[in-house]
Amino acid sequence: MTKLCVNIDHVATIREARKTIEPDPILAAAEACLGGADGITLHIREDRRHMQDADLFRLRESVQVPLNLELAATPEMLALALSSKPEMVMFVPEGRNEVTTEGGLDVQKESALLTSMLQELRQANLKTSAFIDACLKQIDAAKSCGFDVCEIHTGPFAEAVIRHDLSLEHPEVQMERDKVLASVQHALHIGLQCNAGHGLTHHNVSAIASIQGIGELHIGHSIVSRSVFVGMQNSVREMKHNIKDAQA
Repeated sequence: MTKLCVNIDHVATIREARKTIEPDPILAAAEACLGGADGITLHIREDRRHMQDADLFRLRESVQVPLNLELAATPEMLALALSSKPEMVMFVPEGRNEVTTEGGLDVQKESALLTSMLQELRQANLKTSAFIDACLKQIDAAKSCGFDVCEIHTGPFAEAVIRHDLSLEHPEVQMERDKVLASVQHALHIGLQCNAGHGLTHHNVSAIASIQGIGELHIGHSIVSRSVFVGMQNSVREMKHNIKDAQA
């Protein structure tokens, strides 16, 4: 079954709203694992708006499942990855004024910088991933740069679902899903592991989870939102159940 990696950033978002010590994202990660999470994802942003460096190192010590660190392609973030040694380092685009990640990384444009950084990460035996749009040229560029994994940005699919009253059958929703499907198939064909994420919810995840060959789904906001009402363990269990049902 496709693995579920739970992004815990927005637990820290609530904490940082008051600049206090709770809720603790490390406790959230432990609860997610008890609920069946196959991995934990976090994004250390340059402005440290939610997760902090100390959170990363505490997670590194406490979490027994693979840790996926999302970061911008900068020297500071590269140094952080090399010092913390997560199981996977995923490069994402980052803008200071964005509420959340708004699109995939332009691997074609940034290929020289990324190739150089990947060489350092490879020497440290760290697995690498690129968060990219459902674009075959970007997938090819990720392969050429030396990435091990590409994660397909499912945001356009998720936004289409919202625009069409949560319908999973609307033609535009189906079109966006087909883009993800074609990208997954192409990535697998050229020898990349293919993951997917962004904007996936307990409701819409079935359409993406049913695509064969996706290694991992990285989901955060919906799981954290649902956990307000049912708890983190139950929210993760529900998401895992929905993924399993979609693949039955």
